[in-house]
Amino acid sequence: MFVVLGATGHTGSVVAKALLARKLPVRVVVRSADQGASWNAKGAEVAIASLDDVPALTKAFQGAVGLYLLVPPNYGATAWLAAQRQRMDQAAEAVKTSGISHVVFLSSIGGQIPEGTGPIRAARYGEQKLGSVAQNLTILRPCYFMENWGPGIAMVKDQGILPTFIAPAAKIPMISTRDIGRVGAESLITGGRGKQIVELAGPEEYSPEQAAAALSQILGKAVSAQFAPLSAVVPTFKSFGFSDEAARLFEEMYTSFSKGAIGYEHPASLVRGTVTLSEALRGMV
Repeated sequence: MFVVLGATGHTGSVVAKALLARKLPVRVVVRSADQGASWNAKGAEVAIASLDDVPALTKAFQGAVGLYLLVPPNYGATAWLAAQRQRMDQAAEAVKTSGISHVVFLSSIGGQIPEGTGPIRAARYGEQKLGSVAQNLTILRPCYFMENWGPGIAMVKDQGILPTFIAPAAKIPMISTRDIGRVGAESLITGGRGKQIVELAGPEEYSPEQAAAALSQILGKAVSAQFAPLSAVVPTFKSFGFSDEAARLFEEMYTSFSKGAIGYEHPASLVRGTVTLSEALRGMV
């Protein structure tokens, strides 16, 4: 039995579907019966639990050989980093108590860096916490999600502008959540062998200008990448409902990315996905 958290999200849904496609037993952990109905119809077992309910979470993990774990963020939390670390603590407690033998944890590029990485600091904390309790731990460190362009597509359609806090010509590693989920499923099937770090990237590096060009071709209209100054990060994210702390953590992260301070720990051994940026954007459109 494999347990999957985040089955209602991008990567977790891919993990669960990939395992079910191979006729493997899957238990998805969701917060309500309504969320689990479609998974039950697909042949998955459904467990109702949340990260705030450690006994229920522990029960959901018991009897399984592998767990795909991500800790969804609540960006509205006033003390965001402390809240995220608490949820990591609760997940780790359930892992330890359940005795599950292998955890595949969704972390982030830069998870090895102690400071200056914004919200990635929470992922680093999760790596360390799980490393102290998991029998076998596979850490996935993907780069910038291609799906992060999704919220800007409405502005692209209306105004032909793709907003970005990344310099338009700067090529950075980007990956589709489909590739992350596929690697997550493969890691579960392979099984754990102590502590492993798997750093992920897409088939090549891309720039915001290339994202705009791909959207231009998909939509059949002119699209340009519009660079916003880093001073606009906090007010922009707060307008999305992020707390002041969460917004400032994103400002810290984008600032570090702009300086080239966030990168891979083992770039020579990158695992590359197959989904191109154009394919991912076409799916979003």
